[in-house]
Amino acid sequence: MFEGTAIHHWLCWGALYLLAAGLALPSETRRPCPQSCHCNTVLLEVNCSDGQLSKVPGDLPQDAKRMNLTHNNIKTLAHQQFQTLTQLLDLDLSDNLLTAIEMDAFLGLQNLLILRLARNHLKIIPAGVFTGLTHLQLLDISANEILVFLDFNFYELPALQSIKAEDNDLVFISHQAFSGLSSVKELHLDGCNLTAVPTEALTQLSVLRKLHFRRLTLTALPNYSFHHLVHLKELVISYCPRLETLSENSLFGLNLTSLTIRRCNLTAVPYIPLHHLVYLIHLDLSFNPITYIQGNMLRDLFRLEELHLIGGSLLGIEIRAFTGLTHFKLLNVSRNLLNTLEVDVFHSVDTLKTLGLDNNPLACDCRLLWVIRRRQYLDFGGESPTCTTSVQLQGWNFLDFSQSELAGLLTCRPPQILNHKPQVVKVDQGHTVVFYCNAEGDPLPSVSWLNPQQRPLSPTGRIRALSNGSLEVRYAQPEDSGTYLCVASNAAGNDSMLVSLHVRVFPSSTTNLFHLEGWFAFPSASPGVKGNQKLPFDVKTLLIAATIGLMSFFSSVSVCFIFMFLWSKTKGQIKHTATIAYVPRSTMSRSNVGKGNYMETSRFTMKLI
Repeated sequence: MFEGTAIHHWLCWGALYLLAAGLALPSETRRPCPQSCHCNTVLLEVNCSDGQLSKVPGDLPQDAKRMNLTHNNIKTLAHQQFQTLTQLLDLDLSDNLLTAIEMDAFLGLQNLLILRLARNHLKIIPAGVFTGLTHLQLLDISANEILVFLDFNFYELPALQSIKAEDNDLVFISHQAFSGLSSVKELHLDGCNLTAVPTEALTQLSVLRKLHFRRLTLTALPNYSFHHLVHLKELVISYCPRLETLSENSLFGLNLTSLTIRRCNLTAVPYIPLHHLVYLIHLDLSFNPITYIQGNMLRDLFRLEELHLIGGSLLGIEIRAFTGLTHFKLLNVSRNLLNTLEVDVFHSVDTLKTLGLDNNPLACDCRLLWVIRRRQYLDFGGESPTCTTSVQLQGWNFLDFSQSELAGLLTCRPPQILNHKPQVVKVDQGHTVVFYCNAEGDPLPSVSWLNPQQRPLSPTGRIRALSNGSLEVRYAQPEDSGTYLCVASNAAGNDSMLVSLHVRVFPSSTTNLFHLEGWFAFPSASPGVKGNQKLPFDVKTLLIAATIGLMSFFSSVSVCFIFMFLWSKTKGQIKHTATIAYVPRSTMSRSNVGKGNYMETSRFTMKLI
């Protein structure tokens, strides 16, 4: 009985083995694996990376979903190379030696979603290469040697959403190169040799949302560079050291939420090109030699939440620089030349969450007191600001201050104008006047001037406020008379001083003058001369003018006579011949004299030769 039971168990296990073997054999038949590859029958993946392959294997599993052929020596893709792999979703041919792809090479891959051809040696993409890839969503052709994109290069890819074409040798993109790409949302054109934005080609990408330009040789951004990309949300322009200016309408038509212009050569914030970007949330202008952020110039960007200006040349951020930015949360100005950051640059510090202020030569005084008081609410990005230029606080970290030390250490001294005596200056019309206004304080106060109408004076013009705090009035006029106000101010307060200017009208000289009555009136002879006023003439000046006029007249006449004399000499001896003809009255004329008709008289005709 025991023996029968053992035989029964043996037969059962044998049947199961045969059944498993029967099932396994067809499976292996359906999914052969090339010798240089590794196949995962569960995940349906084929990995032929680093297989020293010189061509695509021919015995690939037909039900494969993903195929890795990277780091091989494949040079060419033949016609219909992958026609049996109808289930393939992801094909990676990066890091090969590809120089040529034949027409219809990918025909049959109708389900392919991702195609990677990066880091090969392709110089051109012939027409018809991508035929059959109707569902392709990602195309990576970066780090090749492609020189141009020709018309309709990608026409067969209606479902394509992302193109990665960075690090090629692109010098030209044809106007119709992106024709047919009605679904592309992301385009990378980094590290190419393009010298201008391919505006006409980009107009084909009607739903583009992300556009990246890195390491290009752009020298300027002309007007309307992206005017048809109404759905673009993210624009990145970086590593363009020749890019110095943005034209006023260069960003016209865009509705960006994120703009990055890093590592270029902008010396000022491009306020005018930015002003219409009312949906902008993120702005990055890092690593540009920008020296100042001016006041009241960013107020149109009322949705802005982040501003990055790392590694620039910032010397100052003016008061009210971020006025109107009610959602402002992050300011990163690390690695600049700032010595302070006053609270009045912000619309409100209550919304500020992150402040990057490290690696600046900060002077710890009352202007930075607000930062230390709000340090528990601020994220300094892992590196707290440090006092640098203050002698007694040099090297102190902002987190080192205790609450009791703040009032005594972070102080300012109000401004005081030196030589505060009233200045009254009287000058004649046309002279230049300079008023001096020197002030001291801690921090060093700024000096501004107001004219008699209480309006600020600019550094330009005939009446101007100089950078050293002085006021200059050039070619003073009577209407410049009045009281001017010098105002010296810093974070601790202000001081002022009045100066007075009296300009006398230019006096009229009466020595050796006589007046001509009844002469023509010369309108607008000078601002002080009326139309019916007698015009003065200096006798000496009149005699000199008359002498010069006579000499000019006689010189002209002499030249004419000399010219006529020389001309007559060139004609040689002249013979004079005179012929005189006499014509008597006609008979008809004599008979009609009594009738009152016209009477013809006798005529003499003389011809002189």
